Amino acid sequence: MSSHKQGFLRNLSLSASAIRLGMNLWPPFVGAGIHVESIAEDFRAARVRLKLRWYNRNFFGTHFGGSLFAMTDPFFAILVMHNLERDYLVWDKSSGIHFKAPGRSTVWANFSITQAQIDDIQAHTASGEKYEPGFSVDVVDHGGTVVATIDKQLYIRRKPKPAD
Repeated sequence: MSSHKQGFLRNLSLSASAIRLGMNLWPPFVGAGIHVESIAEDFRAARVRLKLRWYNRNFFGTHFGGSLFAMTDPFFAILVMHNLERDYLVWDKSSGIHFKAPGRSTVWANFSITQAQIDDIQAHTASGEKYEPGFSVDVVDHGGTVVATIDKQLYIRRKPKPAD
């Protein structure tokens, strides 16, 4: 078995709305109260919501940090993966969260990638090197207050060509 496999979902041609539906049924998201509101059909943007509920509050009555972190987990990798050809490996390499204010209400994370970022990735990986770009997203409440900033680093590389 090749170590270059991304997973069977990478090889399916699922629409953004099908992926959104699947993620909204995914047990870790359901259990945390995370809801994917939208994924753009061109996979350039996504919006995720987390309502404050009794089961996702911490000791202080604010959003549990793990839920805030989880709501941002796969989205940059998914957006980038769907904007590259299938001969790329895309993984989350590392993440960090910076808490800014207590989350006491519903919060959202709005993800986006640009054509310039995709072009940059393709330029850095053209001859097979790995590239580890960084992305950031703010988790904000209804008033626009930043509750947390999450930094993500992806690992991106073209898959090696099979030997003849």
